[in-house]
Parts: sequence; C-alpha cells; structure tokens
Amino acid sequence: MNGIILYQSKYGATKKYVDWLTEETGFDIVETKKANISDISKYDIVVLAGGIYASGIAGLSFLKKNFGSLKNKIIAVLCVGASPYDQDAFSEIYKHNFKNEISGIKCFYARGTWDEEAMSFKDRTLCRMLQKAVAKQDPSTYQPWQKALMCAVGQKCDWTDKRYLDELVRYIKE
Repeated sequence: MNGIILYQSKYGATKKYVDWLTEETGFDIVETKKANISDISKYDIVVLAGGIYASGIAGLSFLKKNFGSLKNKIIAVLCVGASPYDQDAFSEIYKHNFKNEISGIKCFYARGTWDEEAMSFKDRTLCRMLQKAVAKQDPSTYQPWQKALMCAVGQKCDWTDKRYLDELVRYIKE
C-alpha cells in the first residue's frame, strides 16, 4: 500500500519525526499548505503530523476540510508536543480536536522540543505568560504538563526520540 505524510512543522520537531517516519515507511511527504486533495486522495494511507499549539493540532484543518475525500483511507495523526505523555492530557487533546466525522481517527503522540530563543515573539510571550500563571500555584499540585513547562524555563530541550513512532508504524503496517 502507498502512503503519504502531510505535515505542518513550526520549529522543526515535527519535521524531524516526519523524516524518521519516511525512512521507516518510504511514504511521500508534503507540507499541508502545499497539499492538493486530488493528489492526496490517490494514496491508501494518509498520516498527518503536526505540533500541538493551544490544544489544537497544526494541519488538522486539512483533514477536517477534506475528510469526505479521505474517509475510506487509512488515516492516522501524529501530534507533537513539548510535554511528557500523559493519558489524561492526551484524552483531552483528542476530545478537543476529533469531533463529529473525524472522531474515529487514530492519534499518536510524540514529544518534541523546547527552545524559547527559536520561538516567535508571540509564542514566547504566550509561554512566558503561562509560566507566570503556573508559578503562582503550589508546585505539589502541578499537572505533568505544568511540571514540564516549569522545568523547561530558559532551557533548550530536545526530547525527540524515534521510539515515539513505534506504535504508529505498527498501526500503518497492519
């Protein structure tokens, strides 16, 4: 079966996963902003990879907009975030993003990177505002994503790991 990976990468972690996934599968790749549904619909398997920003998954709008042309395909989504995996947080991300006709799409998580210097002014400002709000809480009450956020302050971190792709690769090779 032939496949394609659609992706949207803002700071490079998602693209890193896409490159690894391409090595493993041999699938073609295209950025979502350059994707044409008539080309994408020729594939049997469609994987969308995008970062998590403010609980949304970058590029998911392409799947939502074109689901009618893709609903008979094998579809998977890889979302990339800076936080360590947490089942409750991941369930919330899924519920927030996968509603109505796309509710059955399989979604996988991979941990990305953190580099405030590389962030846009807007993203860096939003992160700093969030860090200030979290800092007002008792650290013993932090959720996993809050602990990760507070540990990453002022640091450059790369948590990418090919092993995050294992479950996704098994799913698309079945």
